[in-house]
Amino acid sequence: MKKTTLSNLAMLLAAVIWGFAFIAQSVGMDLIGPFTFQMVRCLLAVALLVPLSFLLDLGKCTMRESFEKWKNPKLWKASILCGLALFVASSLQQNGLLYTDAGKAGFLTAMYIVLTPIVGLFRGNKVSKATVFSVGIAVVGLYLLSCAGVSAINKGDLLIMGCALAFAVQINCIDHFCEGLDGFRMNCIQALTVAVISVPFVFFTETVDPGNLLACWGPLCFAGMLSMGLAYSLQIVGQKHMEATAASLIMSLESVFAALGGWWLLKERMTGTELLGCGLVFAAVVISQM
Repeated sequence: MKKTTLSNLAMLLAAVIWGFAFIAQSVGMDLIGPFTFQMVRCLLAVALLVPLSFLLDLGKCTMRESFEKWKNPKLWKASILCGLALFVASSLQQNGLLYTDAGKAGFLTAMYIVLTPIVGLFRGNKVSKATVFSVGIAVVGLYLLSCAGVSAINKGDLLIMGCALAFAVQINCIDHFCEGLDGFRMNCIQALTVAVISVPFVFFTETVDPGNLLACWGPLCFAGMLSMGLAYSLQIVGQKHMEATAASLIMSLESVFAALGGWWLLKERMTGTELLGCGLVFAAVVISQM
């Protein structure tokens, strides 16, 4: 199977996981604060990725050589920079959700598909006409899926817009740095960076209740091990063989899978307009890959 096909499948699987993670985040936020949720999910991701990185090296190198891979200064520099962008994006998204509709937040977050190529222009990247056309279709689809009929712009919307820009920067950072670096180790350090920066925000702005943490262990494990641990690793692996804008289009499918997950797991109803929006986003991704 071609590397580009494997990359597409990796990004698609990541989008599926992120889509269902919206449900986990929504449930978890009923019990604990946004920075607490963010810190714990990232620590769980680190707990998964450290042993996994050694496990994946079995038969390829010695244990000593596997340890030496962690000493790569380029790996740490790239991962910390990506982690800083991810911390800003995640924090703005979590706090924006306190003030705005979830549907509108999903639409505004997915606007990284427009901002990603714009940020890429500053790196000298070129965008094809087909990609621009695909992005336009996706924007219309995401609006129909998430934003039709919602209220006017408020404080939370502005935070989410900042979140979309930060995600665009993070996607471009991955695109710039991922070549030649171990995706699982890179994501592990990225997650560790987010967790460490979240600590002071947790202790100065939130109250940590161990009972509430235990009560939402399910959402935390899903958001930590699958969303942060596996899906973000798949993003790094997938972006090794595709441009940032194409990657962002596939990633935008998370909004579609979030809607499908709500319909399936939370018994939410989908209108004809929302189904049309799902179809347009899928069509945009298909066109971008042709």
